[in-house]
Amino acid sequence: MSQTGRYRHPCVPAETLAHACFERDELCHAICARADRRGSAALDNGLVIEVEPGRFEDMVVMALDGLPEELGQLMRNVAVTVEHRPGPPGLLGLYQGIPLTSRTSQYAGVLPDRITIYRQAICAICRTEQEVADQVRRTVIHEIAHHFGIDDNRLSELGW
Repeated sequence: MSQTGRYRHPCVPAETLAHACFERDELCHAICARADRRGSAALDNGLVIEVEPGRFEDMVVMALDGLPEELGQLMRNVAVTVEHRPGPPGLLGLYQGIPLTSRTSQYAGVLPDRITIYRQAICAICRTEQEVADQVRRTVIHEIAHHFGIDDNRLSELGW
């Protein structure tokens, strides 16, 4: 398991996060942390790609490094990890922790929040390495949004 960390502040509105992260490329389409887009069909047809663990970890690092610097600096107490084994059914990524918007002055002495990106789940719905890299980026942004206190309903409203 590899680990890297970035930081962001809870006072940045969801619209600012969405605009700053998503205006940078043409990936502005709905993301979902669930593998139902092509999931079982890709597996049944043998059209999945296997990305080596080290290469996949590099994709996660590139996704984190691609965040606007000002947003990365505002994240607090979060670790991003890659899980190479299968994760929970239907998930591409998982945020576990206390969103920045829910933290109070009593928030101290706690373990870092954790964002886990599931390599096998992402590879299972992709056909090419570029699709894997794009999905990794979307999944990382999706889970980071949860760290900022943005729920799935709001992400859908924002077009993600």
